[in-house]
Amino acid sequence: MLDHSDATHLAAGTTPLSAPNDLDAFWMPYSANRAFKAEPRMITGAKDNHYFTPDGRSILDGTAGLWCCNAGHCRTPVVEAIQTQAASLDFAPTFQFGHPIAFEVASRIASEAPEGLDHVFFANSGSEGVDTALKIALAYHKVKGQGGRTRLIGRERGYHGSGFGGISVGGIVNNRRFYGGLLGGVDHLPHTYNRAEQAFTKGEPEWGAHLADDLENIVALHGADTVAAVIVEPMAGSTGVLPPPKGYLKRLREITSKHGILLIFDEVISAFGRLGTAFAAQRYGVTPDMIVFAKGITSGTVPMGGVIASADIYNGFMDSAGEGMIELFHGYTYSGHPLACAAALATLNVYRDEGLYENAAKLEGMFADAAHSYLADLDIVEDIRTCGIVTGVDITPLEGKPTARAFAAMQDAFYNQDMMIRVTGDTIALSPPLTFAESDVDQMFAGLKRTLQAVS
Repeated sequence: MLDHSDATHLAAGTTPLSAPNDLDAFWMPYSANRAFKAEPRMITGAKDNHYFTPDGRSILDGTAGLWCCNAGHCRTPVVEAIQTQAASLDFAPTFQFGHPIAFEVASRIASEAPEGLDHVFFANSGSEGVDTALKIALAYHKVKGQGGRTRLIGRERGYHGSGFGGISVGGIVNNRRFYGGLLGGVDHLPHTYNRAEQAFTKGEPEWGAHLADDLENIVALHGADTVAAVIVEPMAGSTGVLPPPKGYLKRLREITSKHGILLIFDEVISAFGRLGTAFAAQRYGVTPDMIVFAKGITSGTVPMGGVIASADIYNGFMDSAGEGMIELFHGYTYSGHPLACAAALATLNVYRDEGLYENAAKLEGMFADAAHSYLADLDIVEDIRTCGIVTGVDITPLEGKPTARAFAAMQDAFYNQDMMIRVTGDTIALSPPLTFAESDVDQMFAGLKRTLQAVS
């Protein structure tokens, strides 16, 4: 508990307490709570490519926070934009009212999106963005007179957030198995990973485009007139970094277009430069009907997410309702929040002014080469996958103790290599800020090599 002097200290805007004295109250998300609270990995500050610990250590951020701090941390233009906005307009509703910066940011996002995706619906996270896109898909078919299209198709190993819609179309077992029957009328495509055919690939693997044809089997089973939408991550990130096989996404687009099915790209991770373009859709030359975004839109500073929809979808709703009537009964209190919009606009300006998308594209080859040259020869490394400024490294699990070796690697990296990495199962995922230089990449992979040697 804070005493009165501590409260005054915090209220004055000076340095907060370096560490809490009670860890019990906070039920941490997607975390081994007991293990963390026994040996906390505490962060109290950040700047550019580094975090800082209570004891003053500088920690290289190998994960861009949680796939989100693409422009680095505490960037002055973004910080100042948030501060200025908070002092002038802290909140305004976007239900039947509006504020200028929400329209400005929507226009800016649409201008960076693939041609034909012109309309932005704001949410507050990727999870909300996914559920928004699924609801739009279902409602769109209804307003177009095809209300029988209610089936949703996701993919094995897909991650689409933590909402009921997202975990229903998602394909990560532990995210689903505790929560009953979830949504009905959901199918899953097979995942695209085959180690025997794809191991140690740099970029998109040659093998696997044919897996998109499984969508034809699902359509044939249920009937095209029952299927509303297919949702996939262009690059599956949270499951362990699975780049799409060459030609796979184009084939999905061909099949969905053929059958009148909407195609949704979940770009919560891949958007805003992660793969060297504003959106992964542009890297792959495939335009979906909707893109879900979040994370990098504000470089992680203020929660924001949303959906970019095609003109056809938007106009379908506009044409369906009477004059003065609400067209889509959906939204969130904080949709288009002024602080989030200010952060987003400033972040997009940083990306543009510093050429961070271009930096990511330029760095990709060196990044992939470094991952393989530092790690491929280690005995416990079973596979390395790279795509853009992302890598997934599969390591041999300890016998009878799945995830234990990767957890030990995360601990070693933080305490002994002054580096933050992310683990999922026995896969290590790295996705640093787009502000990394080649020297930072070398430092990161050299540190990871030492960590993997330590846990071998």
